[in-house]
Amino acid sequence: MEKVAIDDVETGGMGDADVRRLADPLGTSDVAVNHYTLDPGERFSGGLHTHMDQEEVFYVLSGTATFETPASESDAERASGDAAGDDEVAVDAGELIRFAPGEYQSGKNDGDEVVRALALGAPKESEDVRVPETCRDCGHENMRFIPGDDGFTLVCPECGTEVDA
Repeated sequence: MEKVAIDDVETGGMGDADVRRLADPLGTSDVAVNHYTLDPGERFSGGLHTHMDQEEVFYVLSGTATFETPASESDAERASGDAAGDDEVAVDAGELIRFAPGEYQSGKNDGDEVVRALALGAPKESEDVRVPETCRDCGHENMRFIPGDDGFTLVCPECGTEVDA
């Protein structure tokens, strides 16, 4: 058994949001657990993405989070901005939302009050994160997102082309 106080866990992650990664302090082996505190205007992540190898569930503890999911099935349309219209789903305190592996999403705090939420991902480690960018060499419609110390690299899963971003 492991017990942890959220405030005792160091903050870190992408963007300005307060992200507390709880899986390691709790010793979980099969599920990622993150606690987010988003001030108005802040996002859960850097933008539209999917985990090809992980499903995610967000439980909103307070406030209202807005999740964006592309209405179009075409990654190329998403990347070009020509999608048939993105869907936004408001998730209020006490509600949950699930994203299947391969389902694009992005979340943010569009409201005036702080959003607090738990994010659960299974399996724990996600090694295949994609963004809706088209490969300049082969035209594949989504690129793997590889974070690094000095930014990130996009890698085409089809032809291996790498683009520093």
